[in-house]
Order: sequence, then C-alpha cells, then structure tokens
Amino acid sequence: MTKTIVDDTYAEAFSTKAAHLLITAQTKELAHIAAVEATGYATSFIGCSAEAGIDRFMSEDETPDNRPGYSIIICQNKTKQLEDELLNRIGQCVLTAPTTAVFNLIDDSDKTTNLGFKLSFFADGYQSKDELYNKDIYRIPVMSGDFIIEESFGIVEAVAGGNLFIMAKTQDAALRAAQKAVEAIGNVEGTITPFPGGIVASGSKVGSNKYDFMDATTNEKYCPTLKDKVETQLPDDVEGVYEIVFDALTFDAIKQATSDAIDAIMEVEDVVKISAGNYGGNLGKYKINLIDE
Repeated sequence: MTKTIVDDTYAEAFSTKAAHLLITAQTKELAHIAAVEATGYATSFIGCSAEAGIDRFMSEDETPDNRPGYSIIICQNKTKQLEDELLNRIGQCVLTAPTTAVFNLIDDSDKTTNLGFKLSFFADGYQSKDELYNKDIYRIPVMSGDFIIEESFGIVEAVAGGNLFIMAKTQDAALRAAQKAVEAIGNVEGTITPFPGGIVASGSKVGSNKYDFMDATTNEKYCPTLKDKVETQLPDDVEGVYEIVFDALTFDAIKQATSDAIDAIMEVEDVVKISAGNYGGNLGKYKINLIDE
C-alpha cells in the first residue's frame, strides 16, 4: 500500500460574489439539462466570465412547485457582472428550456437583484406579477405555457479558489482519486466544482515565462512529461497529476469540502502526494490548511 503524503501547506482562496438558484422542471432529466446549460463555459475567472456549477439535486418534496430540480451556484467577482451573468444565463439557457421554473435559494442577503423583473420584459408587455408558493413571481408567457421565475434573487459574499493537487504513480490512479474527490465535494451542500467533471487536467500558473501576452500558462513544475526539463515539484515516482478546484457559499463549506476530499483521495491506491496551490497570501484572504492545526 502506497503511503500518501499530505503536504503541510494551504490552498489560498479569495472572496467572490455568488447567487444560489433552483431550476425545476417536469422531469429530473429536463431540469438537469437546463442546469448544465446555465452553468456552461464557467470553469475559471482566468478566461470565463463566471465560475458556475451544479450544487445538488433537489427532490420533489424539497422544491416550491413539488417538481424535481437542481440547485446551481454562479460566481462573479463584481456584483454588476454577476447580475449580467444571471440575466444572460437564465434568459438564454433556462427560459429557453422546456417546462422550467427558477427560484431563489438565498433568503438572507444584504444584496438582491430583481432578475425576474428584468427577464419579464421578454414577454413584450404580456408578463404578469403574481404570488405563487408564497413567493413573488413573474409569469412570462411562452409557446409552452407560462415560464415562472421568482422576482428577486439574493447575492452573497462567497469563497472561490479552493484547490487540491493529486499526484499519483499513474494517470489512471490520479484520475480515480480525482473522481473520488469530486464526489466527496459534491456531498457538501453549497459547493461547486466548476471544471469539466470537476477535474482540472490543465492546471495553470499566473502569467508566462516566455510570452508576455498570456495571462496564464501551463504549470510546468507539475507536468510529469517535463520532469527532466524543469525544476519539478513532483516526486520521482509520479506520472499522473490532476487538480481539483472548488468554490463555496461559505468558508466553513469550503473547509469541509477540502477535508472530505482529502479523506476520499487517501482511499485510492498509488496516490503519492496531496498538495495545493497558493500565492503567499497575494491572491486572497482565505487559507485552507490541508493538515488541521
């Protein structure tokens, strides 16, 4: 059994703004399709206009309209840009999806955005405000009936940039460990893993060693195929590396996700080392220690 080393370091996370929404539909499949579309192209602030992902499935007895749904989290570092993201993503990806409705999941917040009111103008004057499920909602007539959306959505301070590096003897072992980590994080309510399948295959560093026009480039010190060409950070027996990046609505959630992910990774044979990325405190105010103090 390989002895896995947990690096005595920390992941450096930073503040962001977040909205927490519920998308329901006639079936679980239709709700999932809409949730996936609404959180697309949102892996990293480095190149995307938001970071977003599916939080969890919500069963019929948990939702206002007693239909299956998925909660999603959308993050942006500035409130105005987050409001724009919500309008664009819900308008283009959920309003257009069959049988969907959208509800706010943040009731206690200092900041709200009247997303439902803004989106209601799509109805070209035929929209109506109503009270439904003890919520203020808008009805937007569409070809399939009425699209239901809550009037206002909360915006809260959230935490982005939780991360783990998984180093294993083989790429297959690293991948299995990464999948276990994503599953564990997914069980922590209020967290998302925005990259494809929750896994980052192309971990990056800020800037470039060679090209001044690049904002981010490959993290060569963690590339197994470059071990004999650079000052590597990889142990000799490591041939597979994946990074997990995750955001959360609260610091407690991101700490719990980190701990649960490490426990899950430790169960996989041939994982050599678990580490994390930080920038000496220059990126953000949150330090998530991999080893409890």
